Amino acid sequence: MGHYDFDRIIDRKNTSCLKYDFGMQRKGRTDLLPMWVADMDFALPEEILEDFHKRIDHGIFGYTDPDAEYYAALDRWFSVHHGYHIQPEWVTLGCGVVYGLATGVKAFTEPGDAVLIQQPVYYPFREVIEDNGRKFVNSQLHYENGKYTIDFTDFEQKIEDNNVKVFLLCSPHNPAGRVWSEEELTRMGDICLKHDVIIMDDEIHCDFVYAPHHFTSFLTLYEKYRKNLVLYNSPSKTFNVAGLQPANIIIPDEELRKRYRKANAAAGYSQGSIMGQVAVKSCYTKGDEWVKELVEYIAGNIAWVRDFVKENFSKATFVEPEGTYLVWIDFSGYGFTDEELEHLVVDEAKLWLDSGKIFGPATAQFERFNMACPRSTVEKAFHQLKDALEKHCR
Repeated sequence: MGHYDFDRIIDRKNTSCLKYDFGMQRKGRTDLLPMWVADMDFALPEEILEDFHKRIDHGIFGYTDPDAEYYAALDRWFSVHHGYHIQPEWVTLGCGVVYGLATGVKAFTEPGDAVLIQQPVYYPFREVIEDNGRKFVNSQLHYENGKYTIDFTDFEQKIEDNNVKVFLLCSPHNPAGRVWSEEELTRMGDICLKHDVIIMDDEIHCDFVYAPHHFTSFLTLYEKYRKNLVLYNSPSKTFNVAGLQPANIIIPDEELRKRYRKANAAAGYSQGSIMGQVAVKSCYTKGDEWVKELVEYIAGNIAWVRDFVKENFSKATFVEPEGTYLVWIDFSGYGFTDEELEHLVVDEAKLWLDSGKIFGPATAQFERFNMACPRSTVEKAFHQLKDALEKHCR
């Protein structure tokens, strides 16, 4: 029995919550169980909330810059949990990782330049490329027997053929759940170095990894990669503080750092959110035990879903997540059209999921489920889906 209660249901309605309060605006209805956006339904522990209350009780919320305590907390978390140290001068604050990715695209490329991603992947990756007038290039991940791997021949060919300037890496990968091995990262790193490609590495899901897998950060690999590396991280996923907009863009190379900061200044961004900075300091110094129990709880949710899919969804493929708190399921075996699958999920099962089509055209028959919620919510969602599927499979 753990110290923290992740089974507790917390009513998030009427809190301006994107996940629960915007069904009408987003889906045209309010009767759906939401398991879409990567946002957790768990409250932070009291030891962290106490720090938030203390800062709020001070009563003044002016411009705030990160102090020595901020950098020490950042360095402590990543040295203890992921084996690398962070120098304060490497860090630039952002108001979210997606903002940082968009800023990086503008910093390191010119309009018309090619930027490579690996679909199916978090859909804002493509948006920050195309919305900024850059050329989107895809090296599709290879999908076989329920697992995704990298086609390294295609990866390098796409870089060569399109004169790619930047590679956006999702590590761990959303939605495929891959935790890239040291060998895979090294091969990608060597190809990018060979062709002078900057690696913008989104490691926001790094704290959600399941045994026997182990997360490897690019910052723990050969130092040669640092001259082309821009690393993005935030406590926003691990501690569900995205609404406080903390983000850290970590750039060891001085020249790349200057280019990024110039684009950041051009966007008019300077001081970060006060409460975002409080979150970094408190979560990264007091959150160890809470995160340990959280990951164990989510692993239990994933195990429950794995068994349920095997027992009840005979034509679906459960893609085993090595990391993240997201589950990716392939429903193509049922033979539905894309429209039929959407109708089944939304109108019959009454679920609000992230459809696979938004992650790339090859995965329209997939659905992404958020496991960061109480077990009873997970069970309810999958029983609703089971009832809907059974109507079509008698």
